[in-house]
Amino acid sequence: MARQPRLILPKQAHHILQRGNDRQRIFREPEDYERFLGWLAEAARFYKVAIHAYALLPTHLHLLATPETEEGLAAMMQKLGRLYVPWYNSKYARAGGLFEGRFRTAVVESDRHILMCSRFIELAPLREGEAGEPAAYPWSSYRHHAGVHADPVVTDHALFWGLGNTPFQREAAYIELVEQGIGADELAQVANAVQKGQPLGSHAFKLELERQTQRRILPAKRGRPFKTPSSTASQP
Repeated sequence: MARQPRLILPKQAHHILQRGNDRQRIFREPEDYERFLGWLAEAARFYKVAIHAYALLPTHLHLLATPETEEGLAAMMQKLGRLYVPWYNSKYARAGGLFEGRFRTAVVESDRHILMCSRFIELAPLREGEAGEPAAYPWSSYRHHAGVHADPVVTDHALFWGLGNTPFQREAAYIELVEQGIGADELAQVANAVQKGQPLGSHAFKLELERQTQRRILPAKRGRPFKTPSSTASQP
């Protein structure tokens, strides 16, 4: 059975997960992270993708990003692979692919789910044992959101701006959110959505996506075939 195409929508936030092939390391030294981030910033600008949050881990990476066009997200990730993989292979005298097949992605509803996903991403280094606190990890967007330093890779999402009227208010509110952590239910929601390529959001959001895309998103009801809005409307 052919794989269903990834659900990528323009002007909508997406959570992206890219792992190393066979869970191998994709970053070994600070230079690797720095080189990848430089190319990420360039590719995001070129393909008109806004990066709202990120975390680069030794064996995988997370991004929260909004593409301007339907094609921009995949084009950006392909460009990163064409730039980074040959450089990495040359540096470490290796050959072959570095990343597992396709990157995984989940469309994210633009309400509380955006900040939930951002916290999930920026707390990943703590879950992986790479840092004891978010600000101690240099390869994520947390220090940008916390006001430690401005990150040229990051384009703040409107919901981050909605946290306060001044930079200080926004940063303080975001720090407080992250300090609250992320509950087990929210953790499972975000992880399951990106692993399965399913939207992250409310039931109403998923129903609207089904209407827009005419593809199954919610689980099918037993004994009843899925009907698109157009096919339903054509029946007497």
